[in-house]
Amino acid sequence: MKSIRVLIVDDHEIVREGLQTLLAEEADFEVVGVAGDGAMAVALAEATKPDVVIMDLVMPGVDGIEATRRIHDQNPDARVLVLTTFADDQHVREAIQAGATGYLLKDILKADLLRALRDAAIGRPSLHPEVQQHLMREVAGKTSAAQGQASPHLSLTEREIGILRLLAEGRSNKEIAAALFLTEGTIKGYVSTIFDKLGVEDRTQAALYAVKHRLT
Repeated sequence: MKSIRVLIVDDHEIVREGLQTLLAEEADFEVVGVAGDGAMAVALAEATKPDVVIMDLVMPGVDGIEATRRIHDQNPDARVLVLTTFADDQHVREAIQAGATGYLLKDILKADLLRALRDAAIGRPSLHPEVQQHLMREVAGKTSAAQGQASPHLSLTEREIGILRLLAEGRSNKEIAAALFLTEGTIKGYVSTIFDKLGVEDRTQAALYAVKHRLT
């Protein structure tokens, strides 16, 4: 079985050591690097090519948001799983816009963290319940403002609905393109159109919309 390669990023040594100890107990994880700040995280992500990055947000120098953005830009296949104490709207929104696949709070149970890491490795979003509530309120507000009382997804074509379902499963544009025998550029165009029609800004909000409206 191929191990899930994990990079741990946190400015607190005790947190880094705790995560290393936790993952060492699991046969399907391999810690390939440990960083105490965002700049080191970006460099290590480039050097080690992890499958998943556990990312703290508030760190000296380059923070977790900017580090997530840089890692996502240099290696879109690396999944960033935010693990933080902050659940306010701004942090949640900025992290997801930067490319984070998941957003968890540090009060999460061990079993839930391990499950989220395994989900992140295959591109499936994982959100803390409190974070889900923040995003659902934001999506509901934006779609209501954009479409009044009408359901935005009613304007989606059959093809767009199909792509939205695959997107909600955590598939990348490349994976969706392969599944539908289309080019990655074509899928990128469809995804942009879906975002516009639903009034959302990113893949996680689109996935939440799909789940909420039972389109999956």
